Amino acid sequence: MAEVRIATWRPFMALAVGLLAASSSSILIRYAQNESAPSLLIAAWRVTVAVLILTPFVWARHAAELRALKAWQIGLAVVSGVFLAAHFGTWITSLEYTSVLISATLVTTNPLIVALLTPLLLRDKLSAQTLGAIFLAIVGGVIISFAGDAGSAPRQDAPLLGALLSFLGAVAVAVYYIIGRKLRADLKALPYIWLVYGSAAIALIAATAFSGQGGALPDLSAEAFFWMTLVAIFPQLIGHSSFNYALGYLSAAFVSLVVLGEPILSTVFAVFLLNELPQPLQLVGSGLILIALFIASRAEVRAMRPKAEPEQVLVVD
Repeated sequence: MAEVRIATWRPFMALAVGLLAASSSSILIRYAQNESAPSLLIAAWRVTVAVLILTPFVWARHAAELRALKAWQIGLAVVSGVFLAAHFGTWITSLEYTSVLISATLVTTNPLIVALLTPLLLRDKLSAQTLGAIFLAIVGGVIISFAGDAGSAPRQDAPLLGALLSFLGAVAVAVYYIIGRKLRADLKALPYIWLVYGSAAIALIAATAFSGQGGALPDLSAEAFFWMTLVAIFPQLIGHSSFNYALGYLSAAFVSLVVLGEPILSTVFAVFLLNELPQPLQLVGSGLILIALFIASRAEVRAMRPKAEPEQVLVVD
């Protein structure tokens, strides 16, 4: 008999906690960059520390499950990890060139990419409400992005490069979410997270070494290591792990849409911690994103209501 997961409040709570933790990422990264930590090194440290923390728990509880994985599952997890590495590498670097609000907003335009790719790759059908919410959220993101800057980045010599890197991060994370939705249908959260983070760590360590940024590691201050470690614990372990848990119950389009709330919270943090003040139109764009989240959440709840099918086994988690 087929197995269908019916989500309760837990995946929605996981998304809320994950959103709060992930929204601290830009601030913590800025603090690390201000201590002369290279961007690729921050990205590599982020996922490597997360993997090291997770490893004993994963192997103590899921060793048999990991050994039973099929080759295609491992292959997809590696590909997902490479895209996650590309996301972190490009987006964290973008924060060198543009404000927290602009960078965070552009990287969270990934629902449009997810909406375009999901029907082709996963054969998921998006409801009219979800499509409308995605469009509204994208409009809000465009308003935020082009209503004016909200602060000063560490480097100002190539602002268009910062915007491009942030958008490339959005493309990479969209593919990562889609692959995650495919794998999480068969894998528990911790084994999946460990495989993906491990693959991302290897890819980022290689990229850091190839770029020469790894040479800065011995010269970093204790403050730099402190901020980089907080990036690994809060946005990575708590934030992204919560998103991966939710992917086992909610659609990739909805999870990626909820992440659109990240630039709003990041902007609030940046106002108080970095003195980056948003423009009035950017507040309008943030309001549109919040409305889109409300519309999409209602559509997702309706879509998850169980149907009377005697052949199915309902697993309430």
